[in-house]
Amino acid sequence: MSEQIALYKEDRDAFGHMLKDFYEEKEAFEIIEREDGYIDVSDHVKMYFATFQDWHAGEQEAMQHLVPGRVLDVGCGAGRVALYLQEQGHEVVGIDISPLAIEVCQKRGVKDVRKLSITQVGPDLGRFDNIVMMGNNWGLMGNHRRAKWLLRRFYKMTSPQARIIASTNDVYQTENNFHLAYQAYNRERGRMSGQIRIRVCYGVWRSDWFDYLMVSRAEMEEILYGTGWKLSETIPLPSSAYMAIIEKDAARIME
Repeated sequence: MSEQIALYKEDRDAFGHMLKDFYEEKEAFEIIEREDGYIDVSDHVKMYFATFQDWHAGEQEAMQHLVPGRVLDVGCGAGRVALYLQEQGHEVVGIDISPLAIEVCQKRGVKDVRKLSITQVGPDLGRFDNIVMMGNNWGLMGNHRRAKWLLRRFYKMTSPQARIIASTNDVYQTENNFHLAYQAYNRERGRMSGQIRIRVCYGVWRSDWFDYLMVSRAEMEEILYGTGWKLSETIPLPSSAYMAIIEKDAARIME
C-alpha cells in the first residue's frame, strides 16, 4: 500500500485525472486550493467538454473576432475550443501541460495537441494568426514580468493581423472578505492583487503550486503597453469575468 501511495504523490496531474474520469462518465469535481487555505469546489467540469451552443454568449461573441488562419489554443484542457475551431476550418495547435488532458483531447478528435507549457511556446511551432486563452487562461501569464515577456514572444511568432482572444477575471469586483484579505496580502508582498498561488486537487492527486494571474481591464492595458499589443475590446462574462480582444499595435512595441 505504501508503494501505491508514493505513486499517487509522484503523479501531479490532478487536472488530467479529473478530465479523464469525466470523459469516462464518472463523477468528477474540480477543487482549487489557494495558498492561504481558501478552497473552491466546482461541479462545472462539464464546461471543459461543452459544445459551442452551450458556451456563454460572451465566449461565442469572442469567437467572431478571430481572423482567418492558424490558431494556438493555450491551455486546451479537454479540447472544447480546439474542436470547435477545427470544425470552422481553422488549423489548430492545442497545448497543455497535463498528459491526461492531451490524451483526452486526442480521443475526442483534436488533430494537433502537444504537451507544452506556455513558456515553451516558440518559433518552432510556426506562425500563428490567433492565440486563444479561454477558460480564464490569461491566468497562465503567471505574473506581471512573465506576462510582458510572453506577449513579446507572442508578437514575434504571429502574423501582422494577429489577435489574442483571452478571458480573465477582475478580482476587484468582489465583496468576499477572504478574497479582499488575500489581495491585500499579495500587495504587501509586492505582488499584483490578482496574482494568486493555487494548486488543483482531485481525489488523491495534487498538482504543483503555481501562480495564476487575474487582472482588471486597466491592469491588462498596463501589461500590454510596450509589448506591441493593445486592448481593442472587452466582452462581459458571468460575475466579474470578461473576454479581452487584443490586437497588434506595432507603434507601441518597446525593446
